[in-house]
Amino acid sequence: MKPLTYREAGVDIDAGEDAVRRIAPLARATNRPEVIGGIGGFASFVSVPSKFREPVLVSSTDGVGTKLQVAFLAGRHDTVGIDLVAMGVNDILVHGAEPLYFLDYIAVGRLDPGQIETIVGGVAEGCRQAGCALVGGEMAEHAGAFPPGEYDLAGFSVGVAERGRLIDGSRVRPGDVVLGLASSGLHSNGFTLARRIVFDVMGLRVSDRFPGTGRLVADEMLEPTRIYVRSIQTLLEAVEVRAMVHVTGGGLTGNLPRVLPSGCRARISRSTWSPPAVFRTLREAGRVDEGEMFKTFNMGIGYVVIVAATAGEAAARTLRESGETVIHLGEITAGERGAELVA
Repeated sequence: MKPLTYREAGVDIDAGEDAVRRIAPLARATNRPEVIGGIGGFASFVSVPSKFREPVLVSSTDGVGTKLQVAFLAGRHDTVGIDLVAMGVNDILVHGAEPLYFLDYIAVGRLDPGQIETIVGGVAEGCRQAGCALVGGEMAEHAGAFPPGEYDLAGFSVGVAERGRLIDGSRVRPGDVVLGLASSGLHSNGFTLARRIVFDVMGLRVSDRFPGTGRLVADEMLEPTRIYVRSIQTLLEAVEVRAMVHVTGGGLTGNLPRVLPSGCRARISRSTWSPPAVFRTLREAGRVDEGEMFKTFNMGIGYVVIVAATAGEAAARTLRESGETVIHLGEITAGERGAELVA
């Protein structure tokens, strides 16, 4: 038997080096002044912006989940990187943090430099939208661990906030107003149920039309998660924000209580908005109970802002001027900590 090589065993170091060469310019394009050095070292270096007097680093890690399975079916890998960034930066944004830098982790069965370049191109676009720098990451070739063409993603977001301006929900009071910002669609949650309904119950393919939307299944299901950073940064300079919520797994009813202090209850009026057609189709085709829909999906509300009643109109105006669709969802009432949907 001839001597074995790492490549014959399933790991191609040359392909990895080619992928690094391809993605380095994408990362450089997202640089901020605080970034020291470039891609290719053992670690990344980023200084804290000098404008912060008492900086606090705020961090988050997440993935894209089984939305990736739709990307594999469609053979489209250019948008899941945006989702990856969005899931992290929207989370740290909730606490008033400015996204500073981002790292990704890509695990593949066999490394395809072109595919990696496409994925990281999406990550770079997400970083551009969020105003943060893509400073590094890791590509791991796990031979035999994934079917051909498949991979998994993880992302790591780090932001910075002034200690005295951290937002944690402790200032929320009865009488405050709850504003919702429209999502771009499914975002990156509930895809295990969504895929079951679309592909198993409805029997659709990614190239079919998604009923009620006028779009292809692939286009509707791979619509990137909206990144709210620019709009919220503008809002934070305009009014006092008492709490914010990134509506992810658990939906409105599951995520709102996470930012409410004891004695405060979010009362959300279900009649103030109509969920986009994608959610109506999923509910009807899957015969899903409304409560289950609201626990699983964002139902058209991707982000929530809570402000004092006196600041409600100014906050809504500022957000609309920043390009957001704003819905007055309801108010904070005195009661058991939690969230409820009312007619």
